[in-house]
Amino acid sequence: MAHFAKLDENNVVIDVNVVNNNELLDENGIESEQKGIDFLTSWSGGYSNWKQTSYNGNMRKNYAGIGYTYQADIDAFVPPKPFASWVLNDKAQWEAPVAMPTDGKVYSWNEQNQQWEEFSSSENTEAL
Repeated sequence: MAHFAKLDENNVVIDVNVVNNNELLDENGIESEQKGIDFLTSWSGGYSNWKQTSYNGNMRKNYAGIGYTYQADIDAFVPPKPFASWVLNDKAQWEAPVAMPTDGKVYSWNEQNQQWEEFSSSENTEAL
């Protein structure tokens, strides 16, 4: 099965649809993204802003999720930016400006202080 992201006018993913691989086959039996787009355009009544995505990340770096943005300049689906200070890496993933400690403890990012803070389970019990 092939997966296609439905994009809005700003290339934000608004849905992901599954298409049978047979719908992607051209006259030579070779899969074609355009054949899938043609199928979905017909199926959806003319909506034509679709991009193929894949679970294993071998196409467009990340599997498209609702709220992700397709960035044509890097041909990738990019997740929503979690914090203003984070930067996009070459795998189309957001990274903090400071690496998270790797000491086995649980951390959360503090955007105001621009640092990782150890997560305390007692801090979270008030929210329960």
